[in-house]
Amino acid sequence: MISRSTIDRVFETARVEEVIGEFVQLKKAGSNFKGLSPFSDEKSPSFMVSPVKQIWKDFSTGKGGNAISFIMEHEKYSYPEAIRYLAKKYNIEIDETEQTDEQKAQASERESMLLVSEFARDYFNETLLNHPKGKAIGLSYFKERGFTDETIKKFELGYSLDEWTAFTDAALKKGYDIKYLSQTGLTIVKETKQFDRFKGRVVFPIHNMSGRVLGFGGRILINDKKAAKYLNSPESEIYHKSHILYGIYHAKQAIAKEDNCFLVEGYTDVISFNQNGVENVVASSGTALTSDQIRLVRRLTPNITILFDGDAAGIRASLRGIDLILEQGMNVKVLTFPEGEDPDSFARSVSTGELKEYLSTSSQDFINFKVSLLMEEAKDDPVKKAGLIRDIVVSISKIPDRIQREVYIQECARIMSISENVLFSELAQMFKKEQRDASKKPVQMRPPEPVLQKTDAPEKVNEKLKYEKEIIKILLLHGNKTADFEQVPDDNENDLSRKKEYYESKVAQEIYLSLQEDEVEFTDNLFQQIYYDMIHQLNQEEAVNTDKLINHHNNDIAQMVTNILMDDEKHTLSDWKRKEVIVKEVESELPKMVSDTIYNLRRVLIEEKIATLKTELSKESSNENILVEVVDYSELKRKIAKQLNRVI
Repeated sequence: MISRSTIDRVFETARVEEVIGEFVQLKKAGSNFKGLSPFSDEKSPSFMVSPVKQIWKDFSTGKGGNAISFIMEHEKYSYPEAIRYLAKKYNIEIDETEQTDEQKAQASERESMLLVSEFARDYFNETLLNHPKGKAIGLSYFKERGFTDETIKKFELGYSLDEWTAFTDAALKKGYDIKYLSQTGLTIVKETKQFDRFKGRVVFPIHNMSGRVLGFGGRILINDKKAAKYLNSPESEIYHKSHILYGIYHAKQAIAKEDNCFLVEGYTDVISFNQNGVENVVASSGTALTSDQIRLVRRLTPNITILFDGDAAGIRASLRGIDLILEQGMNVKVLTFPEGEDPDSFARSVSTGELKEYLSTSSQDFINFKVSLLMEEAKDDPVKKAGLIRDIVVSISKIPDRIQREVYIQECARIMSISENVLFSELAQMFKKEQRDASKKPVQMRPPEPVLQKTDAPEKVNEKLKYEKEIIKILLLHGNKTADFEQVPDDNENDLSRKKEYYESKVAQEIYLSLQEDEVEFTDNLFQQIYYDMIHQLNQEEAVNTDKLINHHNNDIAQMVTNILMDDEKHTLSDWKRKEVIVKEVESELPKMVSDTIYNLRRVLIEEKIATLKTELSKESSNENILVEVVDYSELKRKIAKQLNRVI
């Protein structure tokens, strides 16, 4: 169990903008940062990070919290796992009771699979570096490819002995359950036998964005026509091939910094680029590019450059990936290498400076690339050339931004020496065809909406909850501020000459005394807990500490406080200042805001009390005591209405 002191150090040290910045590309927006939501597929930023408050809010999904809650939500970590992750990031020594391997194996299902995968990574790496056969076969292969000791360590490369059960036996001996060895695909379990999946292969661990090992890729080192050259972990609870990119963990910071991502095909392409000083590179691991993989990159940058080798057939087959990238609203460039070279071989054959120079000068726009590639096939055949033009217009049609589409149409017209009008007409026909096809799809019939009767009325707003929440909001945002409050006189409607008198008070103190005077209890349990916590702070420390509430052990409290604190940041997303929309300063209206909220809460409570008394009176019409109470409360309601300038 992690000690309280360790948890406190993590909370004190972790910066929410630094933590989230490793997963989402954040841009400055006033005193905050904004970016695309990592939890939904969106084109416009609705994700907000507040360095001042040390919280984040995703307005597209309603999720929010602190640095810990982000890691828990994004990586699906438990609370202790998130603490460990941030402790490692900030080099904080964790004070906890050491777990045995058996205890680790008894953790939750998903965590058990992750622990088995991490054991496998360490086992394969240890075998590569220290086992005689590992050094002779696996390490020799990596050294022949030019990988240094530092590179092997960085990517945690390994080797699985060419023996049927070497890894499985070692894992079982350490106390890991065969169930999780099977679920991760590390061990293939048959009815009568079990054996290692990556037997006789060099192994490439596949990490998620936070560095946890999700699966492996293995390359065979002998010529065996019956065996696949590369073998990946099967789909599992923790490993989904279409959702992950090889190298994303090592590349994420460089991608955000360079504002560009290089996309290659294989593991060794990524590793060779890294070793030669280019770290913003990821691989699709030999699979067709998917929308989920593209969105993973789009969190960090809108720019992607696809690197192809000289194999024209392979390039032709991969062009579909360009359309997928364009659909996500990203900017696509393409780069090819000299004939006979691929990203791996080229990176190993040139210096760092030459590699970076080639990457910066040889990339071209996807239209130019497609034209140069497909024109070779069309040559002077007008029918094929027309097909090529349609192919390019199809790609342009995938671009969601209308202005960008028009610019690309103009560029295509220039390159292909064809009228812009013809291309725009073709584009319009494509959109019409899509609409026709969509209209032909069978529509799921819904039952008719019920006809509203005259007695039906919109759902009534719960005013009590509204003002309870408003009180909590004022305490959170302004509780520690001091303001001048007006002294309320005895009720005397004829005293028009009375001079207004003011007294200075802290906002939190004013609210506390007012609610205590009326003996008001919050009806919402969560608001009540938050209120008690703040009043306790006020009594102990003479101030409201929002950090303690944001980092509260009760996640419901932390979530509610985060939502309230971030409500006022919505205008930053819309850039109201640039649009000259004036956001009124609260400070000048603070005393009135406090008094109006308290008076309104009193008004609602009194109205409820009057309604209850009237119900009793209808049952006991002769009860004079109830009638007197109704009159008294009605008079009190009139006084409150006067303070609120309301007409009854």
